[in-house]
Amino acid sequence: MPLLSAAGDIDSGKMKSASCAACHGDNGVSANPVWPKLAGQNAKYLSAQLYEFRKGSNGNRNNAVMYGIAAVLSDEDIEDLSAYYESLEKSIGTVDDKYLEQGQNMYRGGNLEYSIQACMACHGPNGQGNSLAGIPMLSGQHSEYIYTQLKNFQSDIRSNDHNKMMRNIVSRMSDKEMKAVSEYIEGLY
Repeated sequence: MPLLSAAGDIDSGKMKSASCAACHGDNGVSANPVWPKLAGQNAKYLSAQLYEFRKGSNGNRNNAVMYGIAAVLSDEDIEDLSAYYESLEKSIGTVDDKYLEQGQNMYRGGNLEYSIQACMACHGPNGQGNSLAGIPMLSGQHSEYIYTQLKNFQSDIRSNDHNKMMRNIVSRMSDKEMKAVSEYIEGLY
């Protein structure tokens, strides 16, 4: 009997993930820090991203490489892949000591002077996200990937955040704050 998640077939997702492994790794842990780790990420978030990528320039997460991949995926493929990656063990990273204090302060407390909400308010104290709300797990994610996504939200290259939540937050963040919190998140678990 196949393993099933709420929306997809894990075994089918594993078989369909062969082409994903080139960038995202055999077990959903990419070796290249510019590509996200998918292992352990909640299925609701993953499927929402794939649906957005599939829209191409008509979507709010336009990425030519991912559009080319997602464009040929059926809804069933997306749900199966999302279930598979959610079922995998997430990886844990480390944080460089020079970013620890500032990154931790931003993640846990935000910046009250500039009305920047703490990351943990939505992503949780350990970066596990909120699967019911489709809020991504951040724990252990590559810092370079996180930083790039924060910059993409800041410049409106990425606009698939509900009610502009991320864009409103990062619009008030300095580059130094984004770098520090990205580094902190990689070591968060």
